[in-house]
Amino acid sequence: MDLNSPIFDRIRVKREQQRRAEPTRIVCDFPGCAASGEFRAPMGRLREGQYFCFCLDHVREYNSTYNYFDGMTDEAVARWMKEDVIGHRPTWAMGVNRAGKSFRDDNAGIRDPLGAFAARTRARQPEAPVRPSYGIAAKKALSALGLDETADPAAIKARYKELVKRLHPDANGGDRSSEDKLREIIRAYNYLRTAKIV
Repeated sequence: MDLNSPIFDRIRVKREQQRRAEPTRIVCDFPGCAASGEFRAPMGRLREGQYFCFCLDHVREYNSTYNYFDGMTDEAVARWMKEDVIGHRPTWAMGVNRAGKSFRDDNAGIRDPLGAFAARTRARQPEAPVRPSYGIAAKKALSALGLDETADPAAIKARYKELVKRLHPDANGGDRSSEDKLREIIRAYNYLRTAKIV
């Protein structure tokens, strides 16, 4: 590196004294206090982003009495807390079309020579309820209860209660001969509950 280069002649360096700017001293905002106001304290609910500058003693005093919700009714505080969950932003229900009809509902201005949109606008036929297809374990559990795949959750629950009442040893005068069958029914019903069939 050549220190005698003309490039180094163009570099200007400020003197040390000029570089150090004296920080301006902020005075405490508390009336009659001349101490340095180093600590910020919020001005209040309706003056967001604005702060008082206090000394340490006065900021402690101010913070001990500060109440953001001062002057608000209980209903207004509850409403504020509810809106705070979503960051005080407006929300809309899912699927709401605020503009009116959707594109699929209003095809008046569209030429459709191939009939691509016609299928969507036709009235739909009510579909027959689809029965869920059960796996092998669910079919075994239903057969243990004496039911087939067409049984709905209410029928399964009623059948379970009926079998438990009939096979329980307390209902049979303490006879434990049907205890194994009762365990099988309870196991089958618990499986149907964990599989969210009942």
